[in-house]
Amino acid sequence: MTDSTAAAVPFTGRTAWARNLEEPLRSFLRTETGGAAILLAAALAALIWVNVDASSYHSVWNTVLSVQIGGAGVSQDLRQWVNNGLMTFFFLVIGLEARREFDLGELRDRRRLALPAAAAIGGMLVPILIFLAFNAGRSSAGGWGAAMSTDTAFALGMLALVGRRFPQSLRAFILTVAVVDDLVAFVVIATVYSHTLRIPALLAGIAALAGVFVARWRRVRNGPVYFALGLIAWVAFLKSGVDPVVVGVVIGLASIAYPAARADLERATDLFRLFREQPTSEMAYTLREGVRTAISPNERLQQLYHPMSSYVIVPLFALANAGIPISASFLSRAYSSPVTLGIMVGYVVGKPIGITSFTWLVTRLSRGRVRPPVGWASVLGGGTIAGIGFTVSLLIATLAFSGVELQEAKVGVLSAALLASLATSLVFRLTLVLPRRVRLRALVGSPETIVDLAVPVDPERDRIRGPLDAPVTLVEYGDFQCPYCGRAEPIVRELLADFGDDLRYVWRHLPLSDVHPYAQLAAEASEAAADQSHFWEMYDTLLTHQDALRARDLVGYAEQLGLDVDRFREHLLKRKGASRIAEDVESADLSNVSGTPTFFINGSRHYGAYDVATLSSEVRAARARAAVGSGAQDR
Repeated sequence: MTDSTAAAVPFTGRTAWARNLEEPLRSFLRTETGGAAILLAAALAALIWVNVDASSYHSVWNTVLSVQIGGAGVSQDLRQWVNNGLMTFFFLVIGLEARREFDLGELRDRRRLALPAAAAIGGMLVPILIFLAFNAGRSSAGGWGAAMSTDTAFALGMLALVGRRFPQSLRAFILTVAVVDDLVAFVVIATVYSHTLRIPALLAGIAALAGVFVARWRRVRNGPVYFALGLIAWVAFLKSGVDPVVVGVVIGLASIAYPAARADLERATDLFRLFREQPTSEMAYTLREGVRTAISPNERLQQLYHPMSSYVIVPLFALANAGIPISASFLSRAYSSPVTLGIMVGYVVGKPIGITSFTWLVTRLSRGRVRPPVGWASVLGGGTIAGIGFTVSLLIATLAFSGVELQEAKVGVLSAALLASLATSLVFRLTLVLPRRVRLRALVGSPETIVDLAVPVDPERDRIRGPLDAPVTLVEYGDFQCPYCGRAEPIVRELLADFGDDLRYVWRHLPLSDVHPYAQLAAEASEAAADQSHFWEMYDTLLTHQDALRARDLVGYAEQLGLDVDRFREHLLKRKGASRIAEDVESADLSNVSGTPTFFINGSRHYGAYDVATLSSEVRAARARAAVGSGAQDR
């Protein structure tokens, strides 16, 4: 077996071992799928409740709750507390997702903003025009906002159910489009559907939100300060006549997202050592703050509020607003009503037409310099699933309509959600019947991706396992003493066995010496073995014996592998591998890698879980993009 300086090392063997390690994206997608199921259940519960006992349904949600402090206070019915109180947290999550896309997602390349922005605008403009066409000359035309906005959580959850074989990048594309969509919807709610504007209260709300940005600028890390400012802003906007959900969006957008920095992680390690030596309550608090602040505010807030939004707030909103008394006469009247038809046709027909046509227009006007990250079948499927406008659409409907028209609008929203899901499933099934190469291009599209790996793989230098010309490259920054790297190794083993000649694996050193005292020595031992063309044998041995990495252990492994032990010892004593390891560490810093294991697939950083299923899905997607790219070059 040889190292990459001669030829890439083939790999054989297979293990059934797999482990699911939760990561932010994995948790996010799981929350969306589960949240969609609970949202659907809540909507069905509302329909059953109102049709079994309408009086109790309305009496519960019309119950007035008041909060009074002295002579001032807020008094609303229970439905209003849900719609403009709890839903502020829903819009907080929307703001957090938007900021994360700007800081870490697809929109960190600002050139990519034009396409999802245009797609989102097209996906709103066309449904609005369809709604207005159905309601021209009627008082109901003022409710056009109910036909424009996609429900991010519900749409992504249903996409996971009915379009499982669509590429993972479609979810990122739809998330980006939906975030822009939601931000525009928020502006519409705050301007068009806010009435009786009171300037003093509005100025007070703006001042409180300005205080949030000042606190952020001054790096205030005290959560209660932001909560107090947010509460003041919420009450002020409510009193001003502007929908207070604005507070959630603004605070979310103010919460920056970034990977944990190496310096912050090392500081947390130092604080833990100090706590170990001096276990006092003061040191415990300092340690807790050091660990907490190493993670970006955006990630901390998403971890806190995203599950609550998906599993509690949005289902409560559905329970409070989806109740429609159903009868044959009502449905007959509703499905002939311009309100119902305008919303339903706007979503089911207008959304895919708007998103697909405006995406095509931007691609055409830019002469292909700006193009969607997926194929056109996926764009169309994304457009159809965007026809689910449940949460924000119902929210705007409650602001724009009342009485029978509100009930008709709810029928249109619910019907559109069902038809949009069926249309997405149909697009997917029709795509599957295409020839393989055409199907790949229709689903995957352009192979262009954002490259996060600062230092490209060099076959003359890097440690490579698998064929040098494999279409997919999996790079891991790892630490031989890191237990998570040990757990990831069987997963990499299975991937190499499953994908054969389509995958090559690259190991780069990132010894975390502040937490793993023998990691640097183990890395240097692997380089000493590489000097005798036995890197991968030593790699396997070190990850198998992570609890025994002292110098005498390493020399013993060299003997077991049949190495020249004297030459191995000399290599270790003179630290001949240290400079190469330092180069890997420097390349990790350039790519903002601070922890292990960190994976890159064809240069794009992998933020998801690294279980077999997740990584296999990403490798298949990268292989498909590479196949499409090679096909384009052949032509």
